[in-house]
Amino acid sequence: MDNPVLLIAFTGFLALALAGAVVADWATERRDLRRTIRGIRDVSSGEIIAGPREQQLALPTFGRIVRPGFAGAARLARRFSPAEAYDRIEQDIVYAGNPPGWDAERIFAFKIVTPFVAGAFAYLLGLITQLPSLVALAMTVLFAAAGWYAPEWVVRSRAGERQKAIQRTLPDTLDLMSITVQAGLSFDAALSRVARNVKGPIGQELYRVVQEIQLGKSRGQALRDLADRSSVDDLKSFVAAMVQADAFGIPIARVLNVQSEEIRIRRRQRAEETAQKLPVKIVFPVVLTIFPAMFVVLLGPAAIEIYNNIIVRS
Repeated sequence: MDNPVLLIAFTGFLALALAGAVVADWATERRDLRRTIRGIRDVSSGEIIAGPREQQLALPTFGRIVRPGFAGAARLARRFSPAEAYDRIEQDIVYAGNPPGWDAERIFAFKIVTPFVAGAFAYLLGLITQLPSLVALAMTVLFAAAGWYAPEWVVRSRAGERQKAIQRTLPDTLDLMSITVQAGLSFDAALSRVARNVKGPIGQELYRVVQEIQLGKSRGQALRDLADRSSVDDLKSFVAAMVQADAFGIPIARVLNVQSEEIRIRRRQRAEETAQKLPVKIVFPVVLTIFPAMFVVLLGPAAIEIYNNIIVRS
């Protein structure tokens, strides 16, 4: 019995060490990138640019040993994962704002690592607490399943929060854009002004649109790319209206006023819909929490009295 325990303990230690290495790799990626960039010399200054070998050797030991193994796990995960799941993860990362260090291969590599870490931790916990074998096995399977879905859940949660923030601030952003256009600015200038003044995800997305237009992309294509980077229906309808207005020569100020009013109406309707759902949602907490306590308070004394009168006296 000692050998399996030692084997499981050793496996758990390796899994925890690998998880720590992965987290450290995620956190230090940007620092290593900046260090590599600083190691490259400017050709115009007469100095030699560091080659690929020098750049690789400039990385710490962790970056040269652990990171290639993690990259191999990422490629293995992609090879055995459905294409639809990979595309879905990539789309969720786009909705999350493309955070630094987030990519689909890395998320799938986490989906390989975290089940082993969680399963080993659960099994060791079962051995330490001396749980029955079936209970320990069931807990191990549950923890491993949770570890498999945890990375994808984190990405979707981040994407959902960002899209909700965009939906929440979109009406005010369109009002500000409409005011700037009515004040005499062109649409591109108004877009740039709003992108500088508005904080949060919507400001970041508008600033990216401004940058893409300045780099030579057409306004319509930049706006369509903005719609592709979001799952908010209000933003998609706004982009479609602006593209049509740009194509047919409709005044931008009028379109902005109409879109702002419609989006505010939709927001009010969503609030009313949420309020209408509240009585239905509150039924289950009331039934499961409040009603049992009320039954104990109201029927408890009667039950005790019935027990004393009928059962005890008989």
